[in-house]
Amino acid sequence: MLSRMADNLYWVSRYTERAENLARILHVAQRLAALPSAYAGASNEWESAIATAACADEFKALYPDGATRENVIRYIVDSPTNPSSIKACIETARSNARAVRTAITSEMWEILNEGWNEMRGIEFDGISQSALTQFLQRVQQMSLRFDGAAYRTMLRSDQYWFQRLGTFIERADNMARLLDVKYHLLLPEKEPVGGGLDYFQWSSILRSVNALTSYHWVYRENVKPWLVADFLILRPEQPRSLISCYMALNDYLDQIAERYGRQGPAQHIARSTTARLQNADMDQIFQSGLHEFLVEFIEDNNRLGAAITQQYLS
Repeated sequence: MLSRMADNLYWVSRYTERAENLARILHVAQRLAALPSAYAGASNEWESAIATAACADEFKALYPDGATRENVIRYIVDSPTNPSSIKACIETARSNARAVRTAITSEMWEILNEGWNEMRGIEFDGISQSALTQFLQRVQQMSLRFDGAAYRTMLRSDQYWFQRLGTFIERADNMARLLDVKYHLLLPEKEPVGGGLDYFQWSSILRSVNALTSYHWVYRENVKPWLVADFLILRPEQPRSLISCYMALNDYLDQIAERYGRQGPAQHIARSTTARLQNADMDQIFQSGLHEFLVEFIEDNNRLGAAITQQYLS
């Protein structure tokens, strides 16, 4: 397969997944902003949304007055100066999909095209909370439908494998950033770890990735920070956990290597990162620093993305 086609397929999925993740981030921020009055103003949820989206410097340059609800929604949803806004992600995903119409199925194309056409008709200035919630749900549903269509309709070939690589690289990056921002930034200094606000925030993180019910199935305990981290980092049965993402990445990279008859840096980085996750212990991670662990993981994930690009997409 031509590297250009592989590149388009890879980025179709990365941008579709990114749009979904941004919608989830804003949904969490909305939930936290609607906390009971006892916590009003105690949490910096809109600032944390910008930090999770990895665009803090660009946002501050554009909005020196700070992270208000209106500024954050405008910037993350459809700001023309933000190349990773939800609108830009859907548009770029659609453009990449159009370039490889023969490599994806008609169902996949129709889902992206419908999502883009629907978004063009929405006015986001002064959007109400209920209208924003509906829009964010539609973005998530579009991504889930696209993911399901790819799984159910694509031929299991290198085209499918490159498409899946983009999904899991992006998903792992977002999950690590979401956990890091919650642990490192979201809880105010005056609020106790394990207190009411902390519990609500961790519950919102689980809800944002549709994992609250499955968390209780696995642990049968109240929401606890170290158990949430364990669930979203080290539990392979959780489909959005870091280790689950890397088990999938290993599998697809091995199939690509078998198809092309050679391995390279991408396979080596994926295996070493997976081994580190498999050998990790949550008590040890918290003792040595969850923030440091997640920062190192994000750097490794970026290295893997760069290796995939250099090895196959350029």
